[in-house]
Amino acid sequence: MGSVDIRLRLLIILGVVGICTALAYPPREKIKLGLDLKGGIHMVLRVRTNDAVKADIDLAEQRVRSALGEKGLAPTAIKTEGLDTLVLEGLDAARIGEARELLRRQFGQFEVTGGTGGRLRLRLRADQETAERDSAVRQALETIRTRIDKFGVAEPNIQRQGTDRILVQLPGVEDPERVKDLIGSPAFLEWKLVKVPPGITADRFNPPTSPEAVTQMFGGKLPDDVEILPEDRTTSDGKTVTVYYPVTRSSPITGNDLKNARRDQDRFGAPAVNFLLTADAGRRFQELTRANQGQLLAIVLDHKIISAPRINAVIADQGIIEGGNFTVDSSEDLALKLRSGALPAGMDILEERTVGPSLGADSIRQGIVASAIGSIVVVLFMLIYYRLAGVNATLALVLNLVILLGAMSYVHSTLTLPGIAGIALTVGMAVDANVLVFERIREEVRLGRTVKAAIHSGFDKALSTIVDSNLTTLIAGIFLYAYGTGPVRGFAVTLNVGILANLFTAVFVSRAIFDAVLTLNPRVERLSI
Repeated sequence: MGSVDIRLRLLIILGVVGICTALAYPPREKIKLGLDLKGGIHMVLRVRTNDAVKADIDLAEQRVRSALGEKGLAPTAIKTEGLDTLVLEGLDAARIGEARELLRRQFGQFEVTGGTGGRLRLRLRADQETAERDSAVRQALETIRTRIDKFGVAEPNIQRQGTDRILVQLPGVEDPERVKDLIGSPAFLEWKLVKVPPGITADRFNPPTSPEAVTQMFGGKLPDDVEILPEDRTTSDGKTVTVYYPVTRSSPITGNDLKNARRDQDRFGAPAVNFLLTADAGRRFQELTRANQGQLLAIVLDHKIISAPRINAVIADQGIIEGGNFTVDSSEDLALKLRSGALPAGMDILEERTVGPSLGADSIRQGIVASAIGSIVVVLFMLIYYRLAGVNATLALVLNLVILLGAMSYVHSTLTLPGIAGIALTVGMAVDANVLVFERIREEVRLGRTVKAAIHSGFDKALSTIVDSNLTTLIAGIFLYAYGTGPVRGFAVTLNVGILANLFTAVFVSRAIFDAVLTLNPRVERLSI
């Protein structure tokens, strides 16, 4: 190798060191810490995909009723059977074929059967049901990610696990309960008309404290298009009382019609949520409020009534949600949920862990101490056993760590406790490559070769072994990253980056150092190794 070649290689090494140092400095700001080191929340959620299927069936029920009604084919009743089936009763027997053909043409997601006795059955196809469940999980994943991003959690880990589970890891969270509510509540907003019982006007209706009492107001049987929903009220003495309203099953306006939502104040200065509807929804809301002057309109969030104000004026595309005992934080959170969209289904928390920052600090301290002790022992061994050649290995080892930290900073990788273990393993693998080279050089020296020939031959003969050993480990690390989750991926990241850095330092840097020494002293006859 000529002196020009040596200078070029040394410049490349210095350039790599400079770039990686700039990327990793200061490490407290550039290296993001994971949940186990910084503290925070770890949760595994399960999406109740049955809710999504039921919501799809409920929506289809309204569309079926409307489509058949436009053709004069409306059934007398539509009932649900199980989770995935609608049963249409009271169809005109003379036009049953026409109704069946219309349903098959406009509602291809259903299998249409029956026809005798004026009844038809619409059953959701299996592939459509599977797609609906998968879509619910994907939509829930994106909604949770949007909510967390808007809440401002740094470096969250949100990913799907299996068919219906979602892993959520939020480092540095100081208010776990607030974040849990933010993540887990569907925030499905609806406006439903209150169906006041016969003989009672809206201004005189006083909701009872039991659903049975509501049913009795309708003579013991609710109409098919009515359901009962609760509202929590706070009395003057501070107690909470639950009352129940009869409301329409269908929702003329839902949270999906929202264009924007933000925290606001009501006319008394209490926290509230201001909302803005889309143009189409605004027209529908205007028609709804114009046609139902003096009636009660329930504002429903996740199947619980927030308030049920009386319609005293025509409302278009803008309004305010008040009542509901809002605080500043709860009104801000509700506005955030509404802006990010409703979850398509309810969520169950299967696993929950809260990691304290003090525990994370202990892990960092113990990890650093363990890595430092291991590195010092390795360096001492190399210096004692390989003498001056051990200095070469030590320099390569330090550069290996600098490259590793710089690469992790560049790709915004999160350092976890298993990641620290991966760094420690990288140190061992870096030394392993140097041991292979040094032992090969020793063999060449024993065979009587010159120092220069022994070094070149040692590197050439050890190269294939070094590449093979690192490549096989790299393949395992790639699969760990591809199929692992959480801590396993954190370990895989540091391991894979460390292996690539190891190949560079062991093959390129270590040899450049030897060649630089030989260039400075070309007549050297003995090698301290």
